[in-house]
Amino acid sequence: MNIMNYPFPVAGISLVLLWLSARVGASVRRKRILREEEHEDFNVVVAATLTLLGLIIGFSFSMAVSRYDLRKNYEEAEANAIGTEYVRADLLPAADAERVRFLLRKYLDERVMFYRTRNYDELQKINAVTSQLQTDLWNTVRTPADANPTPVMALAVSGMNDVLNSQGYTQAAWWNRIPIAAWGLMVAIAICCNVLIGYGALQAEAKSARLNVLPLVVAISFLLIADIDSPRSGVIHVAPQNLLSLAQSINPH
Repeated sequence: MNIMNYPFPVAGISLVLLWLSARVGASVRRKRILREEEHEDFNVVVAATLTLLGLIIGFSFSMAVSRYDLRKNYEEAEANAIGTEYVRADLLPAADAERVRFLLRKYLDERVMFYRTRNYDELQKINAVTSQLQTDLWNTVRTPADANPTPVMALAVSGMNDVLNSQGYTQAAWWNRIPIAAWGLMVAIAICCNVLIGYGALQAEAKSARLNVLPLVVAISFLLIADIDSPRSGVIHVAPQNLLSLAQSINPH
């Protein structure tokens, strides 16, 4: 199980871990107080570490957003490919054209379910049905193309090839996540920042809510990044708007 698929537990674990880090820093401060001449150097280190944390969080957020946009673009590309092939089915013999349209409607329903499902067991079933439909669709256009290899027939074959390729591109985009190494780097630097903040706090401040601010802010940032980066969990998802619009246009009932 990949914990990064569950944004809210990621945020909760991060909040507890970072809050404890700040408290550890505060406890170390009680044992070893900075000398007056060390304060300036310590402030420089804290500022540099916080800046680095902000840069890495911003970079990771940018990575998550770019992957989210890629998933949206491929959803649109899938809808365009399926809609184009649905029209190009007219180039096939009547019986084959009707079967292609029937299979494309079923295939379109499976693609919509692929985007909507949040259950990984159901996802396995959807992928199995999708794979079988792809085989049936390809065989349906290949048979008349082999019997009558004309440029017109090649358009129908090319369109079906785009349908199959678009699904592969979509799947690759959904697998493309922020690397675990990037998460580990963010967490490590966030822990260091909170330890330094706790260490730099006065004893009275260590008992106040001031040490809770940075852990909370960073945990919320982790929540947002994990939510955008996770295709099926959290609250931010790619809605199959183009696929649904296509389904309504080719099958109004």
